[in-house]
Amino acid sequence: MNKGCLIAFGFFLLIGTAGLAYYFQTKDGNDMQNTELTKATIDNIIKKTVATGSIRPRKEVNIKPQVSGVVDRLYVEAGNVVKKGDKIARIKLVPSQVNINNAQSSVQLASIRFKEAQRELERQRDVFSQKLDVENAKVSFENAQKEEERQKGLFQDGVISEVAYNRFKLDLNLQKASLENAKIASENNLKQFESEVDIRRQELEFAKDNLALLREGATKNSKQVSNIVVSTVDGMILDIPVEEGSSVIERNNFNEGTNIASVADMNSLIFEGKVDESDVGKLKEGMPLELTVGAIENEKFNADLEYIAPKGVTEEGTVKFEVRAAIKPTSETFLRAGYSASADIILSRKDSVIVINERDLISSKDSDSTFVQLKVGENDFKKTPIKIGLSDGILVEVKSGLDTTQQIKVLKNVTEVN
Repeated sequence: MNKGCLIAFGFFLLIGTAGLAYYFQTKDGNDMQNTELTKATIDNIIKKTVATGSIRPRKEVNIKPQVSGVVDRLYVEAGNVVKKGDKIARIKLVPSQVNINNAQSSVQLASIRFKEAQRELERQRDVFSQKLDVENAKVSFENAQKEEERQKGLFQDGVISEVAYNRFKLDLNLQKASLENAKIASENNLKQFESEVDIRRQELEFAKDNLALLREGATKNSKQVSNIVVSTVDGMILDIPVEEGSSVIERNNFNEGTNIASVADMNSLIFEGKVDESDVGKLKEGMPLELTVGAIENEKFNADLEYIAPKGVTEEGTVKFEVRAAIKPTSETFLRAGYSASADIILSRKDSVIVINERDLISSKDSDSTFVQLKVGENDFKKTPIKIGLSDGILVEVKSGLDTTQQIKVLKNVTEVN
C-alpha cells in the first residue's frame, strides 16, 4: 500500500515538472515574439518654442470727425477698400442759437476789420505814389548837396581847411543814405499793409465758412473744418462702430472724439504674442516663425521675429514677454485682423539626419552616456552606446553608433542602468 502510493506520487511529480518546464519555455518564446523592433530613420529635427497671440495690422488708424453732430450718411461699410481722401461719412450739425449768434458776430467783426485794412492800404498807396514819406529825406539830401558844393568852392579857394570841408562831405553821404532808407521803408510799409489786407480777408472768409457750416452743415472752403469725414490713409475699412443717426463728438484738445471708422493696411500684418521667460533667452531677432491660425486648417504662414520686449509682465503666476513678428504676405489666403494664432519659433534645426524615438534611449545613471538595446542575434540584444545630438522631445538625432539598417528594441519606458 505504501509502496503503491510512493510510485503514484513520483509519477505525478514527474508530470508536474514536465508541465512547468513546458510553460516557462512557451512563455519565453511568447515574450520574444511580443518584443517590438524598430530601425533608425532619416528625418528632420526641429527644436522650437511656442508663442500664442493674434494677428493684427501693422498700421491701423481711427478716423474721427472734426465737428460734433449726428451721422447723416455713411458712404462705406466694413470690408471696403478706400484711398486717402475718400468720403466715409457726412455729419449733420445741430448747432445752438448761441453758437450761430457768435458766428454772426464774428462775421461782422471780421468784415469791419477787413474794410479798415482796405482803407488804410489805399491811404498808404497814395502816400507811396506821391512819395510823401520820403519828401523830407529828399529835401535834406538836396540841401546837403548844395551846401557841399558851396563848401567845396571855399576849400578850393583856400578859405576853409580840408577838415572843415570833409565834415560837409560826410553829412552829404549821411543824407544820401537816409534818403535810400526812406525809399526802402516806404516800400516795406506798403507791403505790410497789403499783407494786413490779406490776413483780414482770410479771417472774414473763415468766419463766413464757419457760419455757413453751422447753418447749412457744409462749407465751400474744403481746407477749413468740414462736416464730411474722409479717410486719412489708404487701406481697408475694418470696423464702423457708429450708425446713421448716431451722435458724435469732434476731436479736440479736451477729448479724443468719436471713432467713425477704423482703416488699416491689410497688406502689412504682424503677429503679436507672448512667450514664457524660460524660452525668451533663446530668442533672437530675425528668427523664422511658422504661424498656425485657428480659423484656417492645414495651412502654415511664415513670419520673421522682429521684436522682443525688454520687460516681462506677470500673468497667472508666470512671467511673459511680448514678441512681434512680420508676416510674409501671401495672395492665396486672406488673413483677417484679430485671428488668434500660435507661432512655432524655430530655435535650431537639422535636416536629413539619422533619428530614433527618444523613448528607446537608455540613460546611464553614473555618466552622460546613452545606449540602445541593439539586436545581435535571433533572441539576443546588446546594450550599445550611441552619441546623440539635437532633440525635439520626440525624435533625437543619432550622431554615431547606429545606422538605418540595424534593429533596436522598442522600450516602453526609459530605463536606467548602472
